[in-house]
Amino acid sequence: MCRWIPILLLLLAAGPLRADDVLIRKGEYLVRAAGCVSCHTDHENDGPFLAGGRALVTPFGTFYSPNITSHPQHGIGRWSDDDFLRALRDGVAPDGSHYYPVFPYTSYTQLKDDDIRLMAAYLRTVRPAVTDVREHELPWYLFRRMMAVWKWLFFEPTEFAEMPTGSAEHNRGAYLVVIGHCSECHTPRNRFGALDVTRYLVGARSGIGDELVPNITPDRSAGIGKWSKDDLTYFLATGALPDGDYVGSSMAEVIDDSTSHLNSADLQAMAVYLKSLPAM
Repeated sequence: MCRWIPILLLLLAAGPLRADDVLIRKGEYLVRAAGCVSCHTDHENDGPFLAGGRALVTPFGTFYSPNITSHPQHGIGRWSDDDFLRALRDGVAPDGSHYYPVFPYTSYTQLKDDDIRLMAAYLRTVRPAVTDVREHELPWYLFRRMMAVWKWLFFEPTEFAEMPTGSAEHNRGAYLVVIGHCSECHTPRNRFGALDVTRYLVGARSGIGDELVPNITPDRSAGIGKWSKDDLTYFLATGALPDGDYVGSSMAEVIDDSTSHLNSADLQAMAVYLKSLPAM
């Protein structure tokens, strides 16, 4: 019993978590759920956490992810809540320029306002990093003002709407799949880079590195129809496939940086939602 006394004294001295600390932890959880870490951390070159610089090679050119640490010049340290809301909801930077949709604001637009504010609160606590990110390497015609036309054709800002016929668990899973932007890789695109929503999650050749991404609808021949909900939950937590092998490529990063950090109830909710989709 005596050996626990110093630990108990330390816990009593620390006291309960402050309200701000609780909000920041919720924001960190959402940043993980939204898959921000994999793209904004240059793991290959041991880059600082969320300091950007990762090369994203696509059919439209090579994009370099920005620094989203709290650095006031190199990162997002001067952003207001409204700046965050506008970026994630509308795909517009604080200076009024349009983001390219390699930044998945087409999915993040459905984030709830309160969740965006929580994410902002956490990101303001991330250790600042002095990282100058390279300019994108794009064809001459893909200048930023062209994105206004692309958005007019293919993008409509919208907040996530609860599904009245779904259970609370189903709806939570749907929200996590949306903000985790699973569709950005698992849904085919047209020649202009817009998602073909009529083939939601049926698999695609990824625009990032031309990777073949699988069907994750409940189709029994091509998708995850033979997987149980427990198979899916365990896979999202560990990366272990039902046959005992482990996933590789970019999905391994998603597991390591995002879904493995989610609690079991949320992973189960994602499995419930994915298993409820029509097989395609």
